[in-house]
Amino acid sequence: MKAQASLKAAVLGASGYTGAETVRLLAGHPHVDAVAATGHSLAGKQLSEIFPHLAGPTDLPVVKAEDVAWDEVDVAFGCLPHGTSQDLIETLPAHVKTIDLSADYRLRDADLYAQTYGRPHLNAERTARVKYGLPEWRGEELKGETLVACPGCYPTASLLALLPIIRDIDPDSVIIDAKSGVSGAGRGLKEGNLFSEAAEGLHAYGVGTHRHAPEIEQELNLQAGRSDIGVTFTPHLIPMTRGELVTCHVRGDVDQIQAALEAKYADAPFISVLPLGSPTPDTRHVRGTNNCRIAVYPDRVKGRVVVIAVIDNLVKGSSGQAIQNLNLMMGWDETLGLAGLQALFP
Repeated sequence: MKAQASLKAAVLGASGYTGAETVRLLAGHPHVDAVAATGHSLAGKQLSEIFPHLAGPTDLPVVKAEDVAWDEVDVAFGCLPHGTSQDLIETLPAHVKTIDLSADYRLRDADLYAQTYGRPHLNAERTARVKYGLPEWRGEELKGETLVACPGCYPTASLLALLPIIRDIDPDSVIIDAKSGVSGAGRGLKEGNLFSEAAEGLHAYGVGTHRHAPEIEQELNLQAGRSDIGVTFTPHLIPMTRGELVTCHVRGDVDQIQAALEAKYADAPFISVLPLGSPTPDTRHVRGTNNCRIAVYPDRVKGRVVVIAVIDNLVKGSSGQAIQNLNLMMGWDETLGLAGLQALFP
């Protein structure tokens, strides 16, 4: 137990990658202790039996959510799949602050959620008003909130690159070519995630239909004051464990785009906008950190510009951003528990 910890946290779905990463990161937070870890099929085990790297002070018994002493919990991190997450969150006591890492509260339109995720939302009124936790854009709105929706990993990288420039480019020109490590697909046993299936190859998936596209469009339209922006978004699975790179193709002026990004993120502690002409960002430069690196390049085709962003999908794209959101909800320094993370390289 850390000295002077002020909040006790439950990690819902701690047996998955984002749950385990949340437990790991909370161990370095000065004001939060993880006191409960939930998992349904693995209840009864120690967390260290599932994830040996969490042995020691971070170890917790895995219990079912109904067995958590909720009167002793202040905050919950929802690291569950979509659908499952809202089913549990809607039953939590009112005093428990929640950061949901699933997709269940990201879309403000409950009908769009049902269309995108194939099931109705349990609380249409609530999802319409839940704050979208992209800290560099919504941070000032989060203080005092009791439920915040943590963005998806692909939307995080894409929106950090595109939101500052959406008013400076042709909004109908946006093409996002995205690539993620296999951990982005979760820890479930899926044939496509087996080593023999994923290694030494590269493939696109969700072509023209990926569920993160409506989330990206929602935020771009909000920022641009429009309702008709659509993006072409194609994700790819890369045979690496973690990391994400998005290459955004837009029509605009390269100097104007560079200036807009530099101005927006001048004081953002986790965002680095590289100077024009820099080597391209590499996922290895952010691996294990809450950082995002963005770079801008002129395309050989006149009037087109390439914007590249890299993040760690499990940290800035998930658990680290969730902790950043909690810091903002509490009115703390947003870097608490995250500032000391250095990239693991090579």
